[in-house]
Amino acid sequence: MHDEDTALETAAREAVDLGNRLTDADTEADPGEVADGLISGAVHYWLFSRQPCGDPACEDCAELRSAEQRLALLKALVEEVARDSEYFHTPADYGVGHA
Repeated sequence: MHDEDTALETAAREAVDLGNRLTDADTEADPGEVADGLISGAVHYWLFSRQPCGDPACEDCAELRSAEQRLALLKALVEEVARDSEYFHTPADYGVGHA
């Protein structure tokens, strides 16, 4: 672990490491299924961690007051993380020009 890593960076690295360990341990495991399982667990934990406190006047929970608000925040986060990934674009993507 790096001293300068944030909790977010550490958690992301650990998730990737876990996926690699799972596919290394089971050579027949589908990496896509492992990734889907990691996402499922991450979503469940994210939703658990974003439960509003129950005080309707709480400013910290204002954007978390409904399931739809939490889902919108989660979708925005997933899009941001995906677009920031070095794996977002690949040479095999449809519509990629080749010279």
